[in-house]
Amino acid sequence: CSSSSQKPSFTMTRSLRLLARRCSSIVRLGTDDPRMSKVVIHRGVVYTSGQTAADAGDCVEKQTKSCLAKIDALLAEAGTSKSNALNATIWLKDIEADFKRMNGVWIEWVEADNKPTRATVQAAMARPSILVEIQVTAALPE
Repeated sequence: CSSSSQKPSFTMTRSLRLLARRCSSIVRLGTDDPRMSKVVIHRGVVYTSGQTAADAGDCVEKQTKSCLAKIDALLAEAGTSKSNALNATIWLKDIEADFKRMNGVWIEWVEADNKPTRATVQAAMARPSILVEIQVTAALPE
């Protein structure tokens, strides 16, 4: 077992999912960004990088929907889905103003029978236009 890096458009094959689940190897997807991988898979656990959506406008609902769509795509690329989500971390620029509206979008997205653990906090964002950032950790399917 060894470490592997793949292009962002790479979709996990069944054999690579098995390798990532059983070995201590680390699989990295979406490595074009010099700062980070978009996805890291180790021992059957999929870690996504934090997703933002400042390009979705200045509305927390639109930014949240866009972040979650990006997460769905990353999880699919890794061979899993939100059904296997284990944990989510959500950062809000203004928790008092935006928590309820972000949470409404979250509730529509999350599966009632497969809710992950979650933490939501207020944080200074990397750019003023970012209202929300979301990171999800999920298991590969058996």
